[in-house]
Amino acid sequence: MKRFLRAGALGLALAGAAMSQARAEATPPFSPQAAAEAAFRATTLNLAAYGEVQAAPDMAVISLGVTTQARTAGQALSDNAARMGQAMAALKAAGIAAKDIRTTGLNLNPQYAYEQGQAPRLTGYQATNQVTVTVRDLARLGAAVDATVSAGANQVNGISFGLTDATAAENAARESAVRALQAKADLYARATGYRVSRLVSLSEGAGDGTRPPVPMVAMARMQKAETVTAPGELTVRIDVTGLYELSR
Repeated sequence: MKRFLRAGALGLALAGAAMSQARAEATPPFSPQAAAEAAFRATTLNLAAYGEVQAAPDMAVISLGVTTQARTAGQALSDNAARMGQAMAALKAAGIAAKDIRTTGLNLNPQYAYEQGQAPRLTGYQATNQVTVTVRDLARLGAAVDATVSAGANQVNGISFGLTDATAAENAARESAVRALQAKADLYARATGYRVSRLVSLSEGAGDGTRPPVPMVAMARMQKAETVTAPGELTVRIDVTGLYELSR
């Protein structure tokens, strides 16, 4: 009797293994091609949308420079270094931290006079030193520009505004983009006699990001006038694309 039970148990085990093997052989392995074909047979919408929010900037980056000319290269560099040193000292006195002042360019170029029928004649040298300054308190922006110009900087090449932390604005733009995408999917579905069954995939594209405003900068022409800046608002934009499956 025991031999019979052992034989029966062995037979059941072999039968179970055979059924498992049959199921494995009957189930085709996953393939990207089969998944793509299945998606193709479904009715889908591939859409894009974007979301935008406005945000007030809380920092600015200004590009300042000193250009000097002299008959010799050494003198041009020496004069430039003295004036740039004064400009940097003025920036620090205006409350700009040393870590927020970065040299972005230093050039020394010969200057020539050109006369018809004659070889170019060396007349001197021009030295240029450019710095990028990050101003984290916009209330100090005009004073910082004025201080550097008064101290010897003779170039103001541009001002751009930004956000110290754009996470909150970007997340708000993402939510707006997803709402717009969903609304567009619902509209297309209704127009074609379908309904949205599910969101298959969602991806964030490389949109315009944070677009700075075009600032209005009025350079002071009177000794006691202060440079006026109008930072306006930034536009933070996020682009998304989504694939929706439709059903009747």
